Amino acid sequence: MFTLARTETFAQEVKRSRFLAIAGPVASPEAAKEFVATHSDANANHNCWAWRIGQAYRFSDDGEPSGTAGKPILQALDGQAFDNVTIVVTRWFGGVLLGTGGLVRAYGGTAAACLRAAEKTELLATTEARLGCGFADLAIVKARLAALPGVRIDSESFNESGADLVVSLPEAEAANIARLVADLTSGRTELVFPD
Repeated sequence: MFTLARTETFAQEVKRSRFLAIAGPVASPEAAKEFVATHSDANANHNCWAWRIGQAYRFSDDGEPSGTAGKPILQALDGQAFDNVTIVVTRWFGGVLLGTGGLVRAYGGTAAACLRAAEKTELLATTEARLGCGFADLAIVKARLAALPGVRIDSESFNESGADLVVSLPEAEAANIARLVADLTSGRTELVFPD
């Protein structure tokens, strides 16, 4: 599965109608709804959209005939193995009716072309871990964690002896990263995984 590295756009004209696709990475259904609201154009005839976040997905034809816009956009996402992505395809009507097949091809094709041109980032299964780290080890632990691909420090809170960190890391590398942290600190710090 993939997500987008950043927001991407793609525009094309189909029988005098202008189509603009805007796709972007999102982390939650709320963020997807906000993306749709932000990137819809009130002056356009239609702002059709789709998003997928894990098993959750939604799509809208925004006034186009049922099944001719939102579903083809979602199929473009699924067909290219995207997750945590929202895409809005805006149409400015050009005076020529496209028919249901033409609409499916125009909306799905615009979305697919946008996604093909986008920079993809592989989605890795991650897990969360906590660690308490003394001040003496904190700088080296943070530097080594930050240098590892797919590892992110989500929060850091300080106490009298050091800091408590919450980190997100690739599931496949969790055991190796736990060993690395223990080795770096001579066993003074260990990752604690939720049950």
